[in-house]
Amino acid sequence: MGEPIVIALDGTSASGKSTNAKLVAKALGYAYVDTGAMYRSLAWHCLEKGVALDNDKAIASLCRRWKTELRNDDGHIRLYVNGYFPEKEIRTAKTSAAVPAVAAVPGVRKWMKAKQRDCAQFGNLVMEGRDIGSNIFPETEYKFYLDASLDERAKRRAADGVDENLAERDKRDSQRAAAPLMIPLGARIINNSEMTAEETSAMIIDEVRERLEAAG
Repeated sequence: MGEPIVIALDGTSASGKSTNAKLVAKALGYAYVDTGAMYRSLAWHCLEKGVALDNDKAIASLCRRWKTELRNDDGHIRLYVNGYFPEKEIRTAKTSAAVPAVAAVPGVRKWMKAKQRDCAQFGNLVMEGRDIGSNIFPETEYKFYLDASLDERAKRRAADGVDENLAERDKRDSQRAAAPLMIPLGARIINNSEMTAEETSAMIIDEVRERLEAAG
């Protein structure tokens, strides 16, 4: 048995990372990891504990101390907090608003990197986020960067009932000091503005299969 294969799917907000990562994972029989959900879980935990979102030191301290466990739930790797996965709580508007402040804390990025690399204990992975190919698994040979026009991404968010300033989010993600959003070295860039999720995922699946076959 060699090292687990990690397929890194990075990209901007509403570029289809989650949908495509799930499709790719299902097609290949790999486990799926939503790293954004991990940051959301910490943001939710900070709100539960009353930690001020402008206090980086307090956020980092809580992140070092919270009791968490990685579990594989039917092929979906999840971060449980005190034995509980806050599936609904991390998708609320309140939690969403808290995520950027929490995700920008260097101490949090360091903790998350170690925890996300631990996901490899479950075998081959499809991991989606904003710094997978550049920071979490820079050594992987399977890197993809998804993007779409700002107008198209705004339409997708609106269709999901979410009102978000994507231009501001892009700027914040790309300019943060710790593990900023960037196109990973060697990543295949896919602009799916005029593509369906099925077309996008098929492109990724085909390339991965071809390269796996070539590698024997």
